[in-house]
Amino acid sequence: MTDIELRDSFGRSLHRFAGWFADVGGLLMLSMTILVVVSIVGRALFSRPVPGDFEIVGLGSAISIFLFLPHCYLQRGNVAVDIFIARTPRSVQVGMDMFAALLFGAFSALFVWRMIFGFIDTVRYWDISMILGVPLWLAYPFAILSFGLLSLCCLYRASRIPWDPSS
Repeated sequence: MTDIELRDSFGRSLHRFAGWFADVGGLLMLSMTILVVVSIVGRALFSRPVPGDFEIVGLGSAISIFLFLPHCYLQRGNVAVDIFIARTPRSVQVGMDMFAALLFGAFSALFVWRMIFGFIDTVRYWDISMILGVPLWLAYPFAILSFGLLSLCCLYRASRIPWDPSS
């Protein structure tokens, strides 16, 4: 977190929420790891794996990834190809950072909008997994909330980029 973000209560709140999302994603990933170990041990020792373990892990992985996105963005954990702009003037670098933050925020908002329709369709047609019959709509609320928070984080970060064209 930058000094500017530390002094801003909205920025601290965004970081806190993103951290909570990542914590839940980490706990979910840990529980899926335990599930896989139990399934492997059950298969090896008792010829009894956990039924539908790959369905649970697939759904849980999707949810975990969604939950990690806002925190990853705020910690600048996303892959950036700075090699192309590293030797440009500071004002170009700042402009590119702002453009990237706004573009990423716009795409995140677009994902929220489209996932709402996907959620409605998945509930309407009662899509379920093949083995366990788990409703597939369970991942959508996490995705919608995570992409919504990611959009806010992107817009916040774009508003906090220090703009000094003279440097």
